[in-house]
Amino acid sequence: MLAMLLGELSRDLLTRPLTRNEVFAVLLRLTVFGAATYFSIKWVSDALDPSRKQRIQLKKKAERLMKQIGVEGVSLTEHEMHIAAHLVVPRDIKVTWKDVAGLDEVVRELQDTVILPFQKRHLFQHSKLCQPPRGVLLYGPPGCGKTLLAKATAQESGCRFINLQASTLTDKWYGESQKLTAAVFSLASKIQPCIIFIDEIDAFLRNRSEADHEATAMMKAEFMSLWDGLQTGPNCQVMVLGATNRPQDVDPAILRRMATSFQIGLPSQSQRYDILKLILARENMSNAVSLKELAEKTRGYSGSDLRELCRDAALYRVRDYVRKHQMKQIARMLNDGDSEEESDPGEDRLRPLTQLDLLLALEKMKESKGASAGLPPLD
Repeated sequence: MLAMLLGELSRDLLTRPLTRNEVFAVLLRLTVFGAATYFSIKWVSDALDPSRKQRIQLKKKAERLMKQIGVEGVSLTEHEMHIAAHLVVPRDIKVTWKDVAGLDEVVRELQDTVILPFQKRHLFQHSKLCQPPRGVLLYGPPGCGKTLLAKATAQESGCRFINLQASTLTDKWYGESQKLTAAVFSLASKIQPCIIFIDEIDAFLRNRSEADHEATAMMKAEFMSLWDGLQTGPNCQVMVLGATNRPQDVDPAILRRMATSFQIGLPSQSQRYDILKLILARENMSNAVSLKELAEKTRGYSGSDLRELCRDAALYRVRDYVRKHQMKQIARMLNDGDSEEESDPGEDRLRPLTQLDLLLALEKMKESKGASAGLPPLD
């Protein structure tokens, strides 16, 4: 089509000069044809490669995140760009050590064995032993603060942080998963010091068996090979941080590489008291609230359970506030608005949280826990 338009234009130019309107008409036809050709090629390329738009978006996100963490002038491959889109900007993490209660001993261990070698690198230059561990595993029951500790570690360490998920490394094309796995460690070595965080690591690097798909088995082998490989040599500041509530399902070869492990168990009574104190620190509470009594009655509760209990108790105040105003509106409607009552300055504020609110929320949670475990409701 383009050859026909150009041939027609050349013949007209050889036979006679073109008028202004004829020139405009030819240019318009060329412009329309060029636009149609461009969109046709774009449509064909999108049809042949459906993930093209997603890759472009991931590349833009990766470039933005790399700039935010202060890494510029580093050349990245396409697969490294895909991994870089999962970088976490430390200043966007609002969790610090002050937000972790009841785990003081674990926090001190993390500060001494993980964060200190990263921050005081110059103190350990002449020692091969005083180096940050290659792998750290946080394990324990759900809701006990493993992910919270990982966020605080990322915020306090000052390291670059890659939040790695299994879906990031899976691809429908054969061999792409291995390339993405290799890109994780090559990117981490380029932007070191770096922490690679894998939440629910048992689902990603679980025990290998004959039932594993070939691509999954190769991806696990690639991950472990690169973990101990040349790109993570003795002078490379790259650490893998994993969290799981099923450590028995993690492959033994992975556990061997995670020699530093921390058990995050259910909080004790004193730890529950510290957690409740932290959760309710900024709440308007009655002076009669006894957190020690509540800590005694919440044996076996995780930190997540305690937060949900306090949230449910705080909602009782909102319900009382709504019902109180509904009753006032009904009273005004019955009085036909004849009497104007003076508004109380404190009626637009929620009442303080009471011990009764917390105990009612506790009974409600006990019933829900008993129902989920198949137990009869409490009397």
